[in-house]
Amino acid sequence: MSESPTPQQPEISYEQARDELVATVQRLETGGTTLEESLALWERGEELARICQTWLDGARERLAAATGEGEDDE
Repeated sequence: MSESPTPQQPEISYEQARDELVATVQRLETGGTTLEESLALWERGEELARICQTWLDGARERLAAATGEGEDDE
């Protein structure tokens, strides 16, 4: 089931971002790329990590709202 993205929700799913991040890290670890390619991979990896974190933060908020947790926490 695919949800359409909201303003806070990335355009790709958590699983897609995670899988692409794993592949990106593997390419960086393997080496054999030019400096420019390595920088582009690094930047994409940073973006993918941000997307994954956005999904995880959203899931955490939904769980807290569903369980009523965090209402009185500072």
